[in-house]
Amino acid sequence: MNSNTAIKVENLTKIYHLYDKPQDRLKEALNPFKKSYHHDFYALNDVSFEIKKGETVGIIGKNGAGKSTLLKMITGVLTPTSGNVQVKGKIASLLELGAGFNPEMTGLENIYLNGTLMGFTHEEMANKVGAILEFADIGEFIHQQTKTYSSGMFARLAFSVAINVKPDILIVDEALSVGDLAFQMRCLRQMQLMQESGITILFVTHDTGVLQKFCTRGLLIDNGTLLKNSSVVSTINSYRELLFGIETKPIINTVLKKDKKNQELIYKENFTDCEVVGDQQAIIAGICIVDKNGYSISNIQDKMEIIISIKVQAISKIFNPIVGFTFKDRLNNIVFQTNTFVLEHNLGEFKDNQIYIIDFTISAPPLNNGKYSITPAIASGTQISHTIHQIIHDALFIDFSSRNFHNLEGYFYLDNIKAVHKKDNIWNSLVKGLFQNILKI
Repeated sequence: MNSNTAIKVENLTKIYHLYDKPQDRLKEALNPFKKSYHHDFYALNDVSFEIKKGETVGIIGKNGAGKSTLLKMITGVLTPTSGNVQVKGKIASLLELGAGFNPEMTGLENIYLNGTLMGFTHEEMANKVGAILEFADIGEFIHQQTKTYSSGMFARLAFSVAINVKPDILIVDEALSVGDLAFQMRCLRQMQLMQESGITILFVTHDTGVLQKFCTRGLLIDNGTLLKNSSVVSTINSYRELLFGIETKPIINTVLKKDKKNQELIYKENFTDCEVVGDQQAIIAGICIVDKNGYSISNIQDKMEIIISIKVQAISKIFNPIVGFTFKDRLNNIVFQTNTFVLEHNLGEFKDNQIYIIDFTISAPPLNNGKYSITPAIASGTQISHTIHQIIHDALFIDFSSRNFHNLEGYFYLDNIKAVHKKDNIWNSLVKGLFQNILKI
């Protein structure tokens, strides 16, 4: 295995024997002619991939696709039917809730038990207990048997142990989804710190937002088969196609061009009334919305082809620039957001004192009537690790006028929705029923 490789999976297959009746298992075991009473179920079928050290890879797929089975074989919980797994480094894992915990032991006793299983001495774990308890924050329950724990408490303790044993590889199987929102946010922040320290992370999720924000690569698994091993955006698109049975096409395209005089475009360039953050090494010099004819507009309708045009000025040279925007409603809820990095549009580098324009071409979604705001941003780096140069909150307000008025509340209206009522004629129903009864006689 390459010295830069953390995990290598080769032709991994896991087959389970399924029996229609419980007694068929005994019949098969005792049959002198080795008659088979089972049928094979491929939980995983010939899966191969490599994960480099320091990568964060997300595994996505429908329920029952084989994701958890894969992680259990990587961690050594399950033995493969064929193929092999090579792992370089110490693994900390959060699989199903309670895995690796003795329910009859207290939380504190289980901390030492987990440490022993990972090769730590009692003294080494004693030095880590303080940090584990501080992050888990389960109070006096640490001295109670873990069989009394809620699912959230299990997750808190298990994750705290996993991150404080300083692993080389962290493997997580949806265990964080049971915790409260505040705890989930703490865990995600901790995972980001682990990323920055070079720890390899492999986790299963159904949250495409988390996948897009944290992962450097995505794996899509369905029916035990690896369908996709590609960039995050490409993997998410394939996952949506798998879920909804339709081809997903990007509705946002970006174009980078140098600024030039355009009499039809009216950029908003004064942001003294806005909240502005960032180190100001690059700034938002202007923003406007343009219709398909190239004219600035302040009112849009659903299905309109529009361009959100963002003018950026680099104060100093910017390497790996990222330009994006957030679209919010009047209550400051994010309706959608994107940027050039997740759209895989490489902007190269911005030269100092040069002005650039980035155009995002969008087919306007079917939003409800109301006022919305756009928050543009310029940063540099990657989606996971970047420096914010400037964010202008609510830089531009626009009015959205839907051509349909079906919804009373919510973000979107439903297209092609109809309401139908029928008048029930009691007399006709009685006559029809009587006639049917006569025919039966």
